[in-house]
Formats: sequence, structure tokens, C-alpha cells
Amino acid sequence: MSSETNKRLALAAMICAVAMTFIDQTIVSIAIPDLQEDLGLSEAGVQWVVNGYLVALAALFAFGGRIADVAGHRRMVLIGIAVFASASALCGATPDGSIAEAWLIFWRVVQGAGAAIMFPAALAIVVAAFPRDERGRAMATFFGIAGGLTAVGPLAGGYLIELSWRAIFWINVPVAIAAVLLTLRARPDDTRRPAPVDYRGAVLAALGLGLLVLGLQQSSAWGWDSPATWASIAVGLALIAVFIRVELATDPPLMQLRIFAGRAFAGDNAVLFLISIAFVPMFLFASMYSQISLGFDASNAGLYIGIFFAGFVIAAQWGGRMLDRGGARTPVVIGCAIAAVGFYLWAESMPDVASGADWDQWWRIMIAGAGTGFVLGPVTTDALNRAPHTSYGEVTGITQTMRNVGASVGLAVLGTLLISENRSNVETRFEDLGATKSQADAVVDSLSQSGGGASDSLEHAGAKAEQFFEAVQDGFAQSTQIIFYGMAIAMLLAGIVALATIPRGRAPEAEILAEPEATDSPEETPAGVRDPAGSPPTS
Repeated sequence: MSSETNKRLALAAMICAVAMTFIDQTIVSIAIPDLQEDLGLSEAGVQWVVNGYLVALAALFAFGGRIADVAGHRRMVLIGIAVFASASALCGATPDGSIAEAWLIFWRVVQGAGAAIMFPAALAIVVAAFPRDERGRAMATFFGIAGGLTAVGPLAGGYLIELSWRAIFWINVPVAIAAVLLTLRARPDDTRRPAPVDYRGAVLAALGLGLLVLGLQQSSAWGWDSPATWASIAVGLALIAVFIRVELATDPPLMQLRIFAGRAFAGDNAVLFLISIAFVPMFLFASMYSQISLGFDASNAGLYIGIFFAGFVIAAQWGGRMLDRGGARTPVVIGCAIAAVGFYLWAESMPDVASGADWDQWWRIMIAGAGTGFVLGPVTTDALNRAPHTSYGEVTGITQTMRNVGASVGLAVLGTLLISENRSNVETRFEDLGATKSQADAVVDSLSQSGGGASDSLEHAGAKAEQFFEAVQDGFAQSTQIIFYGMAIAMLLAGIVALATIPRGRAPEAEILAEPEATDSPEETPAGVRDPAGSPPTS
């Protein structure tokens, strides 16, 4: 097999592997009402079905990246696929009865752990498989296709739920089998670099990031006035501070945190954090808006989000080519600006719910998608290229941790703002129709818990049911508009950070990430290259 065929096959295999994790971000949310009804899940249980996966993902990314370097990228991709697919199958096999809630939450957490093991290793394989001047286009393809598959979640979920909610988990199994076969066929580099693993740092990172994300994710359920919310966030931040102090004094550390001293690398990660505040929450809030305000079913909600990726996939290819030609600064700054304008225009059109099914809103959504597509691949690749003497898996763990924490902040802050604004808007409209504040609050609580329509909450509204339903649609549209203005601001801030921190041109050759060549002796490290474990360069 030629090297060209091999690297393309490796790219296809890794896209197939991570596709499961991208699809899973959205497909489960669509099935929540069916899960709750069939299994009798509590409201707290519903929250944990979604959040347990995200908390495990955020908590273990750093460890996943490090262990991939020590044990071998290909090996950890295969292990991650096996864990993720097995957990998916067991989620689908959730038994009825009192054990159902604990069973489903547990295997969702295991799913997140499998994704945290798989993703850093998969991304490291893609980066290592392509030479520097082709890396931008390869990463654009990786994020363009894998990211575009996120839109498949609501679309596929709408059809699969008609068979059974269990099918949304079982669909991962054939995808996993295909990913394993492609990976075995491609045989990407699997050089192992035995080194001590900083388990103390791994525990501190997992606990700190896990508690921080838990507090942010649960803020909508616990409330910002709850001691549990602030205790979780405060203890999480304290443990992260201890983790940083321990890492700076440990050799070898779990993370080479001193690479953040590089302005460009720190800037790339700040951009990833900021764009994730908008990018990941967009799936949830756009899906809710399309179903509540526009009245779409789950399948059409998937098509609505798919419009975003029509722009995303095309622009990702342009951004990758621009990165290969002249560096990350231009596509990242341009992309952030375009995305900010797109999200602003999208938000501006939201109160006019009649525009949701026609071109007047679609072109705005495509602009937001195109801007995001310009940014994501180049800024991630630039961060990898600007991490001197650090291994691919380790730095991928860092960048993906920043993305997940940014997404958690976005979901928490924007989600809280959405609930607050929606409560105020619906209360005002319901009072005008003669309803009580408690009736309005009941509808808002129903929407925030299920993410579905309002029809069940309005079944006793009588002759005014249609007016109340329209009040909910209009109120939620006004509330979502504020959220998408917030996303536009996040993208604008990301562009400002990129302009201030990312230098012109490509990363200098000296800064390019160094990786040992695959050898029969895994302990061998080429002269002049620092071993990923942290030992000094040989001469």
C-alpha cells in the first residue's frame, strides 16, 4: 500500500472513529422525552444522562492524551472504540425497572470515558500521518466531515426513535466495527514511548475538571443560588490550581504546562475556548428553537441544523488551504469575523418564526457555519504546530480540554440566561392572556427539562390553547435571540484574541511539533528531540 493511500485511509478511519462521539453529542438529546417516558427517569436522572457523558469526557481528556503517547496511538484508538461501542450497546440494553436510571447513567459515563481515550489518539494519528504542508487540508477534512456528522444526530435520531429509542445507541456498533476494520487496514503509527505516568496529576485533573464541569452543567438544575453549584465550581477550580502547581514541579508531568508561555499557543487555546462557547451549545439551542418556536419535528430539526454545516464543510476546506499557504492568523481572524456576523444575523431573524422554514433565515445560518468552519481546523492545527518538544497526544488532550470547558461554560451561562429570559417573556405573554404566573412557570420548567414542544403543558388551556401556544413560540424565539447574540459576541472576542496573539505566517520550523519515528525500539528518541516524557534533548 502506498504512503498516499495509507494516510488517506488513516484519515478515513479516524473520521469514522470520532464520528460516533460527534453524533452522540446531539442524538441523545432528541430521545430524552422517549427515554423519560419509557424508563420513568427522574428529572435529575434526565440531567445526568446528558451531563454524565460530558463530565467524563472533560475530566479524562488530559489523561487520554497522555496515555495515548505512552501506550501507542493506534492501540488507544482501538481500545477507545471498543469501550465506547460496548457502552453504547449496554445503554441500548438498559433494563426496565428500578435499576434503569442508574444503569443508563453509568454506561453513559463509560461512553464519555471511551471518547476521552479515543479522540486525542485519533487526532494525533491524523496530524502525524500528513506532512506539514498538507496538514491544514487534512485537518479541515477531519473536522469538516466529522463536525458535519453532528447534524446527523437529530436527523437520524428522529427516524431511529420511530423504531425504538434503544436504536440511537445501537447505531454506534456498526460504525465502530467499520472504524476498527479501517484502522487495522490503515495501520497508522503505533510507536509506544514507555514513561512514568503522573497518576497524581491525572487524578487532580479529573477531579478538578470534572467538578468544574459538573457545577457548570448542573447550574440550570440546581440554580445559581444553590450552595452545591458554587461548591462544585469552587472546589473544581481549587483542585485545578493544585494540579497546575503539582505539574510545574513534576518530571515528567501529565501536561507540559510551560508550553502556555508561548503567546501563540496560549492564544490558539483561548480562541478554541471562546468559539466553543458558541459552537457546541448551538446544537442544543438551535434544536430547541426549531422544535419549540418553529414547530419542527426531530427530523426537520436535524435538517435545520444541517444548514449550518452546509456552510461549515465548504469553508473548512478553504480555511485548511489558507493555513497550508500562509499560516493560521488569516483564516482564524476572517472566520471569527464571519461567524460573529452570521450569528448576529441569525439571531436578528429569530423572532420572525415564519422565516425559519425559508431562505431568509437559511443564508444567515450558512454564514455562521462558514465562519466557524474557517476557524476550527486552522486554530487546532496551529496549536499542535506550536507546541515545541511536546507529543501529539498530550497537546491534543490540552486543546480538547479547552474546547470542552468552553462548551460547558457556554451551556451553563447561555442556558441559564435562556431560562431566565424565557421565564420573563412567557410570564408577560401569559399574563396578557389572563393566565397566572405559576401556570407560565410550569410551561417554562417543562420546556427547560425536556427541550421539546409545549403542547403537553398546554393541554388544559381550553379555548385559548392556540393563543397560549403562540405565546410560548414567540416568547422562546425572543429568548433564543438573546442567546445567539451572546454567541456572536463570543466569536467576536475570539477574533480579537486571534488578532492579538497569533503571528502572521506559518509556525517557524523550530516550533513544529517533534515526534520520534516509528522504530523497533520504542525507547529510541532521535537526536535533538525531547522525549515526550519530559527528559532533556539528546545531542
